[in-house]
Amino acid sequence: MTEAPYQVIAAALRRRIQAGELLPGDRVPSTRALTRDFGVAMATATKALQVLQAERLVHASPGVGTVVGPPPRARRTAAADDGVLDLNRDEVVRTGIAIADAEGLAALSMRRIATELGVSTMALYRYVGGKDALVVQMVNEAIGEFPLGEVPEYWRDAVALVARVHWAAYRRHLWLASAISLSRPQLVPRLLPHTNAVLAALRGFDKHAAMSTMISLFAYVRGIALVMESEAQAEQDTGETADEWVVHQTDQLSAMIAAGNLGAFQELLADGFDYDYDLDQLFEFGLGVFLDGLAARLR
Repeated sequence: MTEAPYQVIAAALRRRIQAGELLPGDRVPSTRALTRDFGVAMATATKALQVLQAERLVHASPGVGTVVGPPPRARRTAAADDGVLDLNRDEVVRTGIAIADAEGLAALSMRRIATELGVSTMALYRYVGGKDALVVQMVNEAIGEFPLGEVPEYWRDAVALVARVHWAAYRRHLWLASAISLSRPQLVPRLLPHTNAVLAALRGFDKHAAMSTMISLFAYVRGIALVMESEAQAEQDTGETADEWVVHQTDQLSAMIAAGNLGAFQELLADGFDYDYDLDQLFEFGLGVFLDGLAARLR
């Protein structure tokens, strides 16, 4: 019988590991790289890595990705002698965060976490509920790493503090921005003080304007952060930075601008103009524009 695509991918990676091409601790290709190299869907690439994880040939390493070797902390698959698993909610949540940090939310599943911890999938539900409930707990834990501290009294400083705290959280956990919903916000206890701080800073607005401003602020920071996640993955898969990618598109872009008689573009790119695509700088610039606009409204 013909092997399924995920089995073909798993076999190819398994051979590389067994041949020593990929050594313990080496990073294996990401799911996005596998979709590109093998022409398969993301779910197929994810399933291929899950096969190797189940065989304990690879595991998720926080901040690195999926690497060769068994999980550093293997657990018993059966209950302890007293019938209680050596497991707790915090460990399940932190394992979920480690997987998402390494490979993104697409790689997160209850089965995957169970494999990492060496327990049955059903054993996890008593600690964190289902996957949706787990993601909310992961968001709460990730945000909890970035407490607001003392909020300044001046409204502009208070709003800027909340925005920068969120930016720092998104920078550390690239999956976090895509996990948070603005249209159907999850009930995340550690996010509520952030919302409260912004609303307190906007007491000069009427209630509708304050609510719209608060949502707009969070949408701005989250929107820039979503670019971080996709850019990090693109750089990982291609080996090119955003600046390097732009350089490779210069000739084609110039031809399109000339063909379209786009005068403003031509003026912008005249004299060898070079834009430094730095997301931190872009975030700060946009935040300044946002705050200046708020200042005008408050006056």
